[in-house]
Amino acid sequence: QVQLVESGGGSVQTGGSLRVSCDASRFTYSFYRVAWFRQAPGREREGIACITSGGVTDYIDSMKGRFTISKDGGKKTLYLQMDTLKPEDTAMYFCAAGSTMVCPVIAEWYTVWGQGTQVTVSS
Repeated sequence: QVQLVESGGGSVQTGGSLRVSCDASRFTYSFYRVAWFRQAPGREREGIACITSGGVTDYIDSMKGRFTISKDGGKKTLYLQMDTLKPEDTAMYFCAAGSTMVCPVIAEWYTVWGQGTQVTVSS
């Protein structure tokens, strides 16, 4: 059963912005955490940020400033706003969920993943 569905990816030019979404409505836990990761071809999966159902956020240091994680609690939808995009941001972007309020941006902590949405930044 698919529990997480990403959307909103696409192509954008350098310097542009994009917002990707993660529909977590099928993730049945009331208290949860959701993190965003990305993976470019030939590279390891990279953490970006995490948010809990209580609104607590945490970011990987290198991702602070251009990436903003948020949520619409009523819809259980999570967002990743990406600004001032660069070609090196080109990757598949994934959301992942867990049922505890600890918010690590570490891939090994998550067992529920979406299928990903592709973001391509052209120069």
